[in-house]
Amino acid sequence: MKKTSVSRRDFLKNSALAAGAVAAARLVPAGLRAAEDPNAAAAGAAQPAAVPAATAAPINYPPAPAPIATSPGFGVAPGPFQPTWESISNYQTPDWFRDAKFGIWAHWGPQCQPEQGDWYAQKMYQFGNQVYKFHVEKYGHPSKFGFKDVVNEWKAEEWDPEHLIGLYKRAGAKYFAAMANHHDNFDMFNSKFQPWNSVAVGPKKDIVGGWARATRNAGLRLSLTCHGDRAWSWYQDAQKSDLSGPLAGVPYDGLLSKADGKGLWWEGLDPQDYYAQYHPPGRYPWTQSGSPPLAKAYSEKFFNRIIDLIDQHHPDLLYFDDTVLPIYPSTDIGLRIAAYLYNTNLARNGKLEAVIATKGLNPDQRRALLLDVERGVTAGAEALPWQTDTCIGSWHYEKSIFDQHKYKTASQVAQMLVDIVSKNGNLQLSVPLPGRGTPDADELKFLADLTVWMDRNGEGIFATRPWKTYGEGPSTVAQPRGQFGGARDVRPYTAQDFRYVQKGETLYAFAMGWPADGKLTLTALAQGSLHAPGAIDRVELLGLNEPLKFTRDSTGLVLSLPETKVGDYAYGFRVSGPGLTSAST
Repeated sequence: MKKTSVSRRDFLKNSALAAGAVAAARLVPAGLRAAEDPNAAAAGAAQPAAVPAATAAPINYPPAPAPIATSPGFGVAPGPFQPTWESISNYQTPDWFRDAKFGIWAHWGPQCQPEQGDWYAQKMYQFGNQVYKFHVEKYGHPSKFGFKDVVNEWKAEEWDPEHLIGLYKRAGAKYFAAMANHHDNFDMFNSKFQPWNSVAVGPKKDIVGGWARATRNAGLRLSLTCHGDRAWSWYQDAQKSDLSGPLAGVPYDGLLSKADGKGLWWEGLDPQDYYAQYHPPGRYPWTQSGSPPLAKAYSEKFFNRIIDLIDQHHPDLLYFDDTVLPIYPSTDIGLRIAAYLYNTNLARNGKLEAVIATKGLNPDQRRALLLDVERGVTAGAEALPWQTDTCIGSWHYEKSIFDQHKYKTASQVAQMLVDIVSKNGNLQLSVPLPGRGTPDADELKFLADLTVWMDRNGEGIFATRPWKTYGEGPSTVAQPRGQFGGARDVRPYTAQDFRYVQKGETLYAFAMGWPADGKLTLTALAQGSLHAPGAIDRVELLGLNEPLKFTRDSTGLVLSLPETKVGDYAYGFRVSGPGLTSAST
């Protein structure tokens, strides 16, 4: 996921993904990926001028890790879904997801241990940047203390999943998302196909298993997020070495082999199972269809890991941080995963209850999968359900955000959620955890504030469906672009901005602000409006539950609000009367 200190778009333009050789003398041009933008075609960017290179000895790349055998028929499940677009397009989003509207996510793993934000495991190998300097000062040089060693420092010693899930449920979450792996390639469960996992290394705990038990004990649905298919390209900087200084030319640990671990804490583990740097550096767009091509064994290993994850934990929602599907279109592993999840979920439940969320889908692909928009929202209402994934801070925990009190506020998230729900979407919101596994004081306050708002307004959020128009006001016209497409998730709203949803025969209207004069005018509910031809009998402010005074004419429905504000942001109203709602879609 995206970094906080440097945007992923800037990184994709400027970082050296075509990694240099392990010796400083052997420098190669930096390879660039396309911006991770679901609405843009992934393509390699122009290559910058090469740095003059000195003669260097050939590199002896470590051997590929030994594959772990699978049983006959592994990853194939009987059922109506085959691994083709035509077959999986016979899909409908289940009602549980459409009713849930809101999930909380722990985008949590070993990269949270240093508390330096997102993509730590890559930036620590980029000579001279701030994360590299932090790493050298705190842990040592990357030739001696690589990210594999940071993983071993991560103990999750204060993690209490039952307590945390209780907090998240009180804050309104109807599903919980746990990260199963990130780009650093570490599996947070008892993986049969990734030896570098949280049961074997680091916490020595089944992180996903603990989250899954607590989630289901609380009656919530389980989402599992997978980002671990790109270590091949993402870790290429770990092949490098310092460009200057006393350790110039001393290779980082990305090219270590299993044999190099003799007598060390990681003896018996193969670093290439983790770093996947047993290949010359290449240039790769976000789809990873670059050169040299990914080894088939590498792609199949990721497939095996996800099938194992499904078999162990049976997710209700499976999220991929990919354009369309993992390593697509150069492999079919994503289609095979989709068919397997749909068939096994159907067999377990008697009806298909599974959701696969991913990015950059075209209209035909949205008939098979759920569109996800990272750190953004759709510009208008969507006929098909969709999801925003975003975070109140950095994707991986960054202590400086807490120190500076710069998290998203409950007000911003409530407004965001109302906007998303009015457009037929859900919100999967990350509240990042430090490596120890307990939220900081600002995060606890955020959850407490959101709980108060949900207690008052949840009736107008959960199990609702889009109305005839999603909203009105300045925010429906001026829509700044989101970071990865769509409209921005956090933006200013006024008391002239409204959002609408319906549930049964009840219409819910949300005012994004409280007017200074105590009057709200909802033009979509004007007398004679095509959207609301029926009479309006009663209007109540959620949390007050007594009728408000109102007038209605051809200019709009004018509400007279109480002298004292009820709540602090995103005010919900229950509007009753015949003919106001339509058949839910």
